[in-house]
Amino acid sequence: MATTQIFIVLVLALAGLLYWWYNSRQRAGGGFKGTVLQTYTRDLTKEAEAKALDPVIGRAEEIDRVIHILSRRTKNNPLLLGEPGVGKTAVVEGIARRIAAGDVPDNLRDKRVLALDLGGLISGTKYRGEFEERMKKLTDEIKGTARRIILFIDEVHMIEQAKGAEGAMNVSDILKPALSRGELQAIGATTWKEYEHLIKPDDALNRRFQPVIVGEPSEEATLQILRGIKEVYEAHHGVVFDDAALLAAVKLSKKFIKDRYLPDKAIDLMDEAGAKVSIEAAHNAKHAMGLLHAAGAAVATRGQTLSEEEKRLRDELEHLKALESELTEEAELTEIRSRLEHLVGAMEKLRRKELTAARPTVSAADIREIVAEWIGKKPIDLEGL
Repeated sequence: MATTQIFIVLVLALAGLLYWWYNSRQRAGGGFKGTVLQTYTRDLTKEAEAKALDPVIGRAEEIDRVIHILSRRTKNNPLLLGEPGVGKTAVVEGIARRIAAGDVPDNLRDKRVLALDLGGLISGTKYRGEFEERMKKLTDEIKGTARRIILFIDEVHMIEQAKGAEGAMNVSDILKPALSRGELQAIGATTWKEYEHLIKPDDALNRRFQPVIVGEPSEEATLQILRGIKEVYEAHHGVVFDDAALLAAVKLSKKFIKDRYLPDKAIDLMDEAGAKVSIEAAHNAKHAMGLLHAAGAAVATRGQTLSEEEKRLRDELEHLKALESELTEEAELTEIRSRLEHLVGAMEKLRRKELTAARPTVSAADIREIVAEWIGKKPIDLEGL
């Protein structure tokens, strides 16, 4: 009898240890290997931790509102409402970035934001019951994470239509019970048109979500967004965007592209202009190399000047660091540290100057060319706009 009891205790202890180990691995890696979650979702929080998401500019108010809703005890599922391209997904990425940075209330610190691939979840479910089984596994896995998952469902209106084989339940019917019991927390995103047509008529589903309006940003706000993300596009295309190009992208997209919304259409203009200038620069590489060879002395002189300037700054930096370690007077230390900060800034500017010296520049004229292609006009017709 005693042996049996000892055996049971050991089995229970082992089970507890395995459960603890599994949850520790989940928390440490943020991953869900071999699961439906891993197969059909993207971990936005993990991408934010890896600095793989673009900066989110100008959406602090909407992000704060979503965080407030997520922190509620009940009815804690935000629904982002706005036209295509206004930045609904960017708001969710902003939430993921806040969680990754720990800039959220304590009850959200351990959460992971996972973006659901609804199309992938449905595809391949040929037989009745197969889709429901996949959805059940998804919801069960979310329950098994102790409510650590926030599921982002873009184009959430599709859950009213999406289903597997003929006769299968739609996604909405499967998710509503989990949402109502608080076993699943979600962020939805949809347009006003689809909300009015598909979400609002389903009172049971509509009650589960709290609307957050994401409006089209102003031209000035869009310009700030482009300024905030331009370094990502400069690095991708190997170009430099001058500020006039960013302003032209905002103004011309607003004036001539009527069927789309800011900031998406302005970002697309910037992206395509960057691609065009980058490709043209590569195409003209042989010609450019010839010019560089002809002007070799001038280039060498410029490179020598930059190198000499960097050497001078480095020597002064080392000298100041040596002084800092020797000085004890507070006033002298403060002055030396101020000069050190100034020097570090000067060296950073020099590095940026070296990096951008050989990069082609995207100008307002390049933006006008792309707009002209999109709307079927000649670039000269857009000059002065």
